[in-house]
Amino acid sequence: MTSTNETQQTEDSRTTLIRDSLREVMDPELGMNVVELGLIRDINIDTDSVKISMILTTPFCPYGPALIESVRTAAEQAANAPTSVEMGAEMWNPEMMEEGAGGDWGLF
Repeated sequence: MTSTNETQQTEDSRTTLIRDSLREVMDPELGMNVVELGLIRDINIDTDSVKISMILTTPFCPYGPALIESVRTAAEQAANAPTSVEMGAEMWNPEMMEEGAGGDWGLF
């Protein structure tokens, strides 16, 4: 029987693995990955599936469908579990980017 602490550590390591795999998913217009941009809002791991909440930099992003599918595929491969991606309702802004990620843009 696993303890709650061991279960949390396992979930944390799976979340880290998934988040790291999502760093390979690049926004083709901005040349940055979806994690750096702050587009991945939440990763929920159930016993047999993964649910990711993400947003796009703009609601009408022409690459939106491809980004969503790339996120789903990358996470599914990393987690070795069925994965779904839900679109969040928040509006993206540059402050959501990882610290230091906006340096090339002169934002921070």
